[in-house]
This record gives sequence, C-alpha cells and structure tokens, in this order.
Amino acid sequence: MDEIRVLSTTAILGYGFPMDSFKEGMKRKPHVIAADAGSTDPGPYYLGAGQSFTDRNSVKRDLAIMIPAGIKAKVPVIIGTAGGSGGKPHVKLTVDIIKEIAKEQKLNFKLAVIESELDKNLVKTKLKKGQVIPLEPAGPITAKDVDESVRIVAQIGEEPYIKALEAGADVILAGRSYDPALFAALPLKKGFDKALALHMGKILECAAIAAVPGSGSDCLFGTLRKDHFVLETLSPARKCTTLSVAAHTLYEKTNPYFLPGPGGALDLHGTTFTQVKENAVMVKGTKFVPTDKYFVKLEGVRRIGYRTFSIAGTKDPVMIEKIDEITQRVKDRVKDNFSAYGIKDFCLDFKIYGANGVMGLFPGLEKRKAHELAIIIDAVAPTQEQADTICGFARSTMLHVGYEGRISTAGNLAFPFSPSDAHMGAVYEFNIYHLMQTDDPSKLFPVKYINVRGK
Repeated sequence: MDEIRVLSTTAILGYGFPMDSFKEGMKRKPHVIAADAGSTDPGPYYLGAGQSFTDRNSVKRDLAIMIPAGIKAKVPVIIGTAGGSGGKPHVKLTVDIIKEIAKEQKLNFKLAVIESELDKNLVKTKLKKGQVIPLEPAGPITAKDVDESVRIVAQIGEEPYIKALEAGADVILAGRSYDPALFAALPLKKGFDKALALHMGKILECAAIAAVPGSGSDCLFGTLRKDHFVLETLSPARKCTTLSVAAHTLYEKTNPYFLPGPGGALDLHGTTFTQVKENAVMVKGTKFVPTDKYFVKLEGVRRIGYRTFSIAGTKDPVMIEKIDEITQRVKDRVKDNFSAYGIKDFCLDFKIYGANGVMGLFPGLEKRKAHELAIIIDAVAPTQEQADTICGFARSTMLHVGYEGRISTAGNLAFPFSPSDAHMGAVYEFNIYHLMQTDDPSKLFPVKYINVRGK
C-alpha cells in the first residue's frame, strides 16, 4: 500500500461541514473518515455534568452524513472524545445517536465502543505506587482528590483504535482520546511511519482551522506516504499554506520542537513544510522519540459549588472612575451582611468589561478608561439557594450604593434582562490534570462491539 488517505470532516463533531467539501473528499476515495468530537477548551463543567458541549441535533446531522458514506464506501468511520469530554454519559449519548441514525436510514454495521472513564480505585492504586505524576502547572494530588472527583477520564492512544480496526469495526466511537490517535490508527495498522502518522493526525484533528482562511466547520484531506504527508483543502474558498500548517503544528503546544503524547513525543527539529500546490502543503522529516515508560494523561473534575450571575451596564463617568472602590465596598457589605447567618463559604467576583476585563492583563493598559462598562456579578456558593441570595444582595447593593459625585439616586445600573439573575447550576474545576503510568495502553480502554441492526 503506497498511501493512506484520510478525510477529516470538521474541527469538532457537531460543528458541521459543507456538503460540497465532503463530496470533494469522498471523490478522493479516502481509506478512513474521521472526526474529533471534543476538547477541554470549554472548561471543566461538561466533564463534571456529563453533558455534551455540542448540540445533539448538530452531532446527529454530521454523523448521519458520515456513517452512511463510510458504509457505502466500505471504509471505517472513527470518532474520538465522544460527547465533547469522553466520559461514560458522553459515550452513551453518542451511541444512542448512532443507533437512531441506523434505524432511520436502515443501516447495518459493526460498532466498536471504547470507554475511557477510569475507576477511582485504579487511580488511587497507581497513585500509591508513585505512578501518577503532575502535569505542569498542576501540583501533586492525594487519594482525597481522587475521591472528590466527579469523573476521571484518560486519553486513549492509538492502540485500542488499532485493536478495533483489526476486529473489523465499521464505526469506532471512543471516549477521551489523544487527538491525533484516531487519525493515525489506520496508517499505523498498515505499517506507515508513526511520526508522520501522528503529525498528520495532529493537524487533521482541527480540520480546516489549519487552512487560510481558517474554519472550524469545514473539511481537510490528508494523504500519507512512506516519507511524507500532504494536506489539502477541499473548498475553493480556502488553502493550506506552509505558514498555516506549520502554525497549526504548534497549536496548543509549549515547545515548538517537541510535541508530547502517549508513549513518546514528536521531534520537529528536522521537519520541513513545502508548498506543492496552491492549496496543498507537503510535510516531512518528523521523528518519533519514545519514552522509557508509557504515560496517559488524566483529566478529572470536582464540584465546588453552584453559580448565579447577573449582567448589568453603566455609563456614569463618575461610577466608571470609582468602579474598583465601589466593587470592593459591595464585597465588604455582602460579607458583613451574611457572616451573622453563617454564610461564609462563598465567592463573589465582579468581571468588569471595558475597564480591564480583558486588556487589563497587558502591561501599560491599566489606566485606560471606557465610556461604558459591562458588569458581571458572579456568585458561587455551596448551594444554589445561597448563590441566589449572594448574587441578589450584591446586585441590589451595587444598584443603590452611594458614592461621592453621584447625581442620580434612582439606580446606578441598567439591566438588559428581566429576570436579572441567571441560575447556572453546578460549578466544577479541574482537580486532576496528571500523567499516569501504564504497562498496557490497551488494558485501560476496553473495546465493546455492538452489531447495530437498522433493518
């Protein structure tokens, strides 16, 4: 086999893709159709809550195109990090969608399901043996941190995917995955270079984001050969350039020459990027450096409370000038008011957009003043009721707080919504962001096979 052709449909399953691009990709006769379905970018909530951050109907739309096309072409369809976070409820949600599609389109196929949510006792055993280490900037953890986690997932490498392909799976659905693994699995099964397969997967996982102009909802096509791979766009509106592909190689990485993953890292010191067509770039020279021990990345979250927030605005130049003083006075007033009632374990924060809400992070911009502010009053407390109470009291206090130079006493704030307060529910934080050693990268991730019968 001289080459492997991979069609990446979209940056994240559910983001969509143009049918014209997908059809162009199918014309090139791909050996595999694949899409990553998740990320930690939306934060810890979705892993903790067991909810998908992409819309169910949008995910179904994408899969309802990809799966029938794969079955018709007799090529596998591979989805990684199901439901956005890859825990058990996320995998189950996507399995249900796949079964719906099979029933509606009368499809029969072999589905492989790879779980990635770990048992806490396993993690504690590994921790006790010294086989769980921090991934900077995270610090050491204890068994208590593991017990407090609502859910812990580990990133799947390419090995379980290869196992499912060897078993003849038509569709592979996996939990939390190392993003390049699902794109590299078939090439590695066929004996292609590991470094090039993973490097190509690293770029394909975000699809046309690696193109110019970039898009998270368009396809990208990869062709892997013995000593190089080529990436090309499928829409005439975009093109791959040496700059866009090289830049995306460094995407989300701290070291431009060394990209770590399960079992080793990509060494880019000898990598070259060459424009071979107006819309296509050739990449070669990447090397794979294995580690002495095999580690998988763990992601775990714990619940820290419940959130209520309120959004308001002001155009009063006097209030804008004194906004830091005013917010501190409101915090002090709230703390004093509820300390007698035993409500102490809460967090009250003010996010002030227009006055250092974002640009204040950069030196030299601290003293810039806007002509209007957007104010988010953010309360997190042990219960939803307490969060409602803290937010509501802070809102009313800030609405009527007096300050020197104030002219209007009717109210300091304008509220765009009624009701003014929004109940956001549970709040989670990442409490496990570590590496765990394993002797068998497949044993952690069991593969279950389902004979899906839609007719």
